[in-house]
Amino acid sequence: MLQIVEAAREVQLPLLAVLLLLGAAAKAVSRNTGSGAAVLLPERLRRPAAAGTGLLEGALGVGLLALAGLPGEAARILTAVVFAASVAVLLLARRRDPEASCGCFGGLSRAPIGWRTLTRAGLLSAAALATFGIASSGWEVVVSPTPVHAAVLGVELLVLGLLSPELREAARRIRHREPCELREVPLNTSVRRLRRSPVWRANEEVMTSEEAQDVWRHGCWRFLRYDGMRDNRPVDVVYAVHVDGPRRADVRAVVVDRESAALLASFGAAAADDLPWPSRGLPDPWVAARRDKERFDADAAAASLRAAREHPSGRGLSGSTDGMESGVRRVGRAGRPAEEPAPVPAETSGAASADPSESAERRLAGPGTGEAVGTDASGDPLVQG
Repeated sequence: MLQIVEAAREVQLPLLAVLLLLGAAAKAVSRNTGSGAAVLLPERLRRPAAAGTGLLEGALGVGLLALAGLPGEAARILTAVVFAASVAVLLLARRRDPEASCGCFGGLSRAPIGWRTLTRAGLLSAAALATFGIASSGWEVVVSPTPVHAAVLGVELLVLGLLSPELREAARRIRHREPCELREVPLNTSVRRLRRSPVWRANEEVMTSEEAQDVWRHGCWRFLRYDGMRDNRPVDVVYAVHVDGPRRADVRAVVVDRESAALLASFGAAAADDLPWPSRGLPDPWVAARRDKERFDADAAAASLRAAREHPSGRGLSGSTDGMESGVRRVGRAGRPAEEPAPVPAETSGAASADPSESAERRLAGPGTGEAVGTDASGDPLVQG
């Protein structure tokens, strides 16, 4: 019997240390500041108080594991005081706000403070008091366990499980994952995903600032707008970062002209699930942009534009006033008349008469019927209809 009692006392050291370290880690990642002792403090002091509590719990957990002798006794006394004080604080918080949670394990502690939470805090305080006078540290108990230690630990874990509503919350999250539309994701997480993406690197030269000017969220997407310049015109570079998924989450972007609201470029898969081929087969945006730039031949483009302007059907592109007289139409090889070109004003023709009426008459009459007046670019005759 004495052996069981001694084993039960020793087991409390690693058990309390693990619970304190878990509580400290949960408080470090939690954004909930309206639970536990925080409801008793002004709004501006809640976050610092939560951070301080987490640091204290972490230090006590390490002390219970690593310290023995007089320093170890001091850590155990302070642990007992903290758990005893938590009972009084939880009672005050419950009176102030009956719906407040204890905040013992950060976001997992969502249930209102009840008898189970208060009983658990009281039992943990008693467990810390039971460790007084133990010569070994918590780590020494961990490295040299006995079957009695394992049996006592199993019974105590069962009791703690019945008194911990956080286990139900954890099981509920595993069974029913929270939709991404409702999931809270820190802004820093989205910014890190964005800056690791190839879409960000493809637009770095366009952006004039690395700080987002606007940030908003719609459903599962977080949007960030950055200022930019393209072709000496102000543009908006808008990114969409999916709040769910792995580190390489979906990232999309559009570049929009600020004055005309015209879409200048887009990056990223429009709908990765609907692509007819695997999205991983697509080149990175900056690789695709470099390939397009390499394919572009400025000389060939200029020659093509010059040929189009010199062609009879494209003379209007160059702004030339040269044209054909009215009444003349093109006849193709099949003998079908082509569309009549627009008449040229009389003042642009070198053979125009000084008399406007005579000039109009000549344009209306034209050459005799069937008389050839020239050939087109393909060698077909141009005749008067």
